[in-house]
Amino acid sequence: MKRQAKSRAWHSRHVHDPYVRQATEQGYRSRAAFKLMEIDDRDRLLRPGMTVVDLGCAPGGWCQVAAQRLKGQGRIVGIDLLPMTGLAGVEFIQGDIAEQATLHRIQAALGGRPADLVICDMAPNISGVVLADQARIYALAEMALDFACRCLQPRGAFLVKVFQGSGFEDYVRVLRGRFKSVQVRKPGASRDRSREVYLLARELRDVDRAVALE
Repeated sequence: MKRQAKSRAWHSRHVHDPYVRQATEQGYRSRAAFKLMEIDDRDRLLRPGMTVVDLGCAPGGWCQVAAQRLKGQGRIVGIDLLPMTGLAGVEFIQGDIAEQATLHRIQAALGGRPADLVICDMAPNISGVVLADQARIYALAEMALDFACRCLQPRGAFLVKVFQGSGFEDYVRVLRGRFKSVQVRKPGASRDRSREVYLLARELRDVDRAVALE
């Protein structure tokens, strides 16, 4: 399929997507908000008083859900390479978590406290070359995992988006080596034709990893 035809097909799906309409009607910044809501309804991840870090947070759909469910009690830090319009109850940091300067800013925003929950909905720009795209996806997921292991408290949780295919089983194996529980979630708001799934990992196996960012 030519690029122009693909673009028209995507636009048609987007316009007729019920979650896109709901996001617009309910004031959410992206349809992804409904993915986090469904996972949280099932797994009870978000509670008032928590410290939450949202990796790849722009445009802010997941931050909105976190802010609503923390009810003004707790701390939310969002990080992204892209700018994000401010949200009440969310401290936003524009930067790259691969850079030490950004990690120092996150540490300052957390006030030296470990996180209770790290959520990550990051995805690279897709080229259409499957193997190359999968490599980029898992490079981001590995970066997010390293971050989570460094900043989570021992009984904390890590929710990350991945795509089934090359690298999936290896990544799950690594997660299971670092967390006591790993579960796969496919929320209804995730399109059926998409290989996208979410992995929910709970409780670090090695408590020595649950330290403040250096």
